[in-house]
Formats: sequence, structure tokens, C-alpha cells
Amino acid sequence: MPYLLGLLGAIVTVLVLLKRLADAGIDLGGLNPFARRRKRAWQSKFEANPLFGLEDPMDAAAALAVGVAKASGDLSSEQKSALLDAFRSTFDLDLVAAEQLLASSAYLVGDGQIFMDQVEGVVAKSMERFTDNQIASTLALIEEIAAVEGATERQRELIGRIRDIFYNDNESTTWQ
Repeated sequence: MPYLLGLLGAIVTVLVLLKRLADAGIDLGGLNPFARRRKRAWQSKFEANPLFGLEDPMDAAAALAVGVAKASGDLSSEQKSALLDAFRSTFDLDLVAAEQLLASSAYLVGDGQIFMDQVEGVVAKSMERFTDNQIASTLALIEEIAAVEGATERQRELIGRIRDIFYNDNESTTWQ
């Protein structure tokens, strides 16, 4: 019996000390490995670049088109109007929806440096949703946009990388 009373007294003492530490601002909840894992997962999701989270093939194709246009510098008015026309015809959008898609894609691509460095990540989440027709349409779209002011070497290199991404992922690596 005295051991039980001693054990209960120690447990109450530890709980009171933990309460005092929590009142003083020292949180021992950070020692919980499950809470740390949840916090890291949430932070990585919250702080991630939204350009690499595109799941809709139309959004990814629009980002690729804007990225190819921005590969040679800022968007010119000819490129903007060509992008709007291409979005309207390729994606069958009205003018307002095409303008919104252009604005959101231009915001996601930013200055284009991250896009150029990690173009594979742009289509990573949406790659399995692309159909063969959508891949062909996307490649035609980016080539059309690059040809608006004459494709630069940087744009041609980017188009080649995008073509490799689409066609290397769709090919089978086994003999059948």
C-alpha cells in the first residue's frame, strides 16, 4: 500500500510540474513524434510551390504554354493575345475564362526561373491524367506560342525537354 501511495504521489507531482511548465510557455507536446510528423507534412504542403501541385491537365498545359512564352523574357502583348486566342481555341473557353487562366498561369510561373529549372515537376501530378490527344494538343500549343515571335534557343530547348517528359513517360521499358 505505501508503494501505491508513493507511485500516485509521483504521478500527481509530474502532472503538476507539466501543468506549470505549460503555463510558463514551455510545451512538451513537441516531443511527440506523431505530432511532429503531422506538423512537417502540413508545413511541406502549406509552403510548397503551387506550380508543382497542378493536377488538372488543362492547368498544367496552360502553365507549360506560359512558361515557354516567358522563357525568352517577359510576356509581350503579341504573346498575351496569342495565348488568349490559343486558350480559347484549344481549351474551348470563353474570353473571361481564358483571361483568368492566363492570369493564374502567369502568376504560378512567376519570372520563369523555377519553371525552367524544374519543368518536370509541373506535370508530375497530372501526368497520368493526360490522354494522347491532350499531349499532342499541348505540344502543338507550346510550339505555336514559341513561334509567335520566333522561337529562341532557350524556348526550343524547353520544348524539347517537355516533349521528352511526355514521350519518355508513356513508353514501355519492357520487351513485349
